[in-house]
Amino acid sequence: MTDENKTPETETPENGAEATPENAESTARTLNEEPAAQGEAAEAPAVDVAALQAENADLRDRLLRAAAEIENTRKRAERDKQDASRYATASFARDMLEVADNLRRALAALKEEEREAASESLKGMVEGVEVTERQLLTIFERHGIREISPKPGDRFDPNLHEAMFEVPGTEHPAGSVVHVIQAGYTIADRLLRAARVGVAKDDGGTQSGGKVDTTV
Repeated sequence: MTDENKTPETETPENGAEATPENAESTARTLNEEPAAQGEAAEAPAVDVAALQAENADLRDRLLRAAAEIENTRKRAERDKQDASRYATASFARDMLEVADNLRRALAALKEEEREAASESLKGMVEGVEVTERQLLTIFERHGIREISPKPGDRFDPNLHEAMFEVPGTEHPAGSVVHVIQAGYTIADRLLRAARVGVAKDDGGTQSGGKVDTTV
């Protein structure tokens, strides 16, 4: 039998599957569907950029507000801490003012001529009281406690002074300080005790007003 009588073999694909009309039709259909799928992906709805930008701006505003609130809370806590440290001794200092007052009264009770005629022991005691008073005032100063002691003629300040009575017929303007009854004190920037004073009374002359001038 010659080669011409042999039945030609059907060519098969490289993968070994027999090529049939059905395979060819499936391959063509797959090739036709791939561009269609790519077209559908390309036609997907676009991202709403404006909505994203608005959401981003809202989140940024919330973040800034939260950061500001945290900073304000931190500042309030720091201020409260400083106030607690600065004014923690206010009650104790107010009680110690009575000691300063008693020392001052003891010195004021002894007149100058009596001091000159006193014995050496009494003079030494008076000097000791004076030294104690100065030391106490120095300690006050060290802890931010300062004395308020206006002089005659100073303007009455209702924030620092307390008017106890009016004095008529003085050379000072109406409402000005004439006499200091008791010194006042401040602690840091707050009033610990107002200075008790007597003020000049308006006698109806050239001085204006008949009341204590309380303007600062």
